[in-house]
Amino acid sequence: MLYNSAQEWQNAVHKRVLFFGMSGLGKTHVSNTLRDEGDWFHYSVDYRIGTRYMSEPIVDACMQAAMREPFLAQMLKRDAISLSANVHTHDLSAVSTYLGKPGSAAKGGLSLQEYKRRQAQFKAAEISALQDTTHFIARGQKIYSYPHFICDTGGSICEWVDAENPDDKILKALSENTLMIWLKGSDAHINELIARFDRAPKPMAYQPEFLASTWSKYLSKNKCSEDEVDPDDFIRYAYGRALTHRQPRYEAMSQWGVTVSAEDISTVRDSSDFNAVVSAALTAK
Repeated sequence: MLYNSAQEWQNAVHKRVLFFGMSGLGKTHVSNTLRDEGDWFHYSVDYRIGTRYMSEPIVDACMQAAMREPFLAQMLKRDAISLSANVHTHDLSAVSTYLGKPGSAAKGGLSLQEYKRRQAQFKAAEISALQDTTHFIARGQKIYSYPHFICDTGGSICEWVDAENPDDKILKALSENTLMIWLKGSDAHINELIARFDRAPKPMAYQPEFLASTWSKYLSKNKCSEDEVDPDDFIRYAYGRALTHRQPRYEAMSQWGVTVSAEDISTVRDSSDFNAVVSAALTAK
C-alpha cells in the first residue's frame, strides 16, 4: 500500500486516498468536507464520466429527441440553437437519465438492446475515468498546488475490476498512487439504501452477466415479455440484488487498501478527524 502504517500516513507530506463502496454511504460528503478545507483536490469519477466521456452520447440522444419536433429540428439544422449536458458534482441526473431503465416504451423504458448499449458506454467511460486518476493527482499538485488528493469513485467500480488478480491494471494503478478505502456499510445501512431507492428509483450501471441473469429471472418471475416490463419495478427488483452481488466484490477489493465503517466516516467533521480515522484503519490492517 501507499502508506503501510499510521505513522507513515501522519508523516506524509502528500496524502492521497480513494473511496470506494456503495453509493449513499458518505464518499462524496467526506470528499466535499475535505475539499472545503482548501488543501484537498477532489477528483469525482462520476463528474469526469459525465463531462468528459458521456457528454457526447448524452447530447446526441437529446438531439435525436429534439429532431422529432419540426420547429426544433429546423433550429438545430440552422445552428440557431445548441444543446449541452449540464453535469455537476452534486447532480449527475444527466448521466443517470441517459442510462435509463429497460422495459415498456409506453412507461418510459428503453429496449433491452438500447439499454445494454448505453450500459456498455458507461462501463468504458468509468474505466477511462478511473484510469485518469493519476493524471489528476499530478494536475492537482502542478496546476493548483494542492498538497492532498481524494478520489471519489462511483458504486459500480467493483463491477469492472478483478480484485483476485494481482495484476489487475486498474487496481494496481490505483493502489500504487492512492490509499484505497472501502466504506463498509452495515445491514442497517443496506436496508436504508434499499428503502431510499424504493422511494425514488434511479438508473444504475450493472455488470453485463449480472444484468442478463437478473433480467431473465425478472421475466420468469413476472411471466411477462420485454415490452411489458415496468421500468421502475425492474430496477427496484435489481437494486437489492445488486447490493448483495457487490458486497463480496467490495470486500475482495479491500485487500488492496483498508476498511472504514460508514459509522466511523460519518463522524468526520474536518481533516483532523479524517486523519484519525485513517490512522485507526491502518493500525487495524
